[in-house]
Amino acid sequence: MRTPHVVVVMGVAGTGKTTIGPLLAARLRVPYAEGDDFHPPANIATMSAGTPLDDDDRWPWLDAIGAWAHGRAGLGGVVSCSALKRSYRDRLRAAAPGVVFVHLTGDRALIEDRMGQRQGHFMPTALLDSQFAALQPLGADEAGAAVDVSGSPEEITERAAKALAELPDAS
Repeated sequence: MRTPHVVVVMGVAGTGKTTIGPLLAARLRVPYAEGDDFHPPANIATMSAGTPLDDDDRWPWLDAIGAWAHGRAGLGGVVSCSALKRSYRDRLRAAAPGVVFVHLTGDRALIEDRMGQRQGHFMPTALLDSQFAALQPLGADEAGAAVDVSGSPEEITERAAKALAELPDAS
């Protein structure tokens, strides 16, 4: 029997992490954790004001997500987290070595359009450029897969599940 992966659904704001994450978790029959819920209130206030977080802001947030992922090792789980830089993913892997990444990717215009349509989210569209500037795609040595975000949430989830099924066993 395959050991379930602990999956980080990553990507810039507006790629659908919060939509695809729960769908993927349901498909894999594992719990889902919303990465935004791990942010301290100060981080949310900073982003709500239109100011990007710096690394010092991100470390405690990444450590909290890493602790959750560590606790799910061998059990499986899905958590959303932008994980834009290699150093952020390295920090997550340090806490949870078996974690794998599903990098949601797509055309900037599509992502900006989707961001403009969502309601009640603290991340303004104005920060999208800073997200793309910070983005370091998965390296060939990083466990995971890039998944295009065009199409319906169900189509994206299907592509993500297929990509995960092709990865080595998490054991």
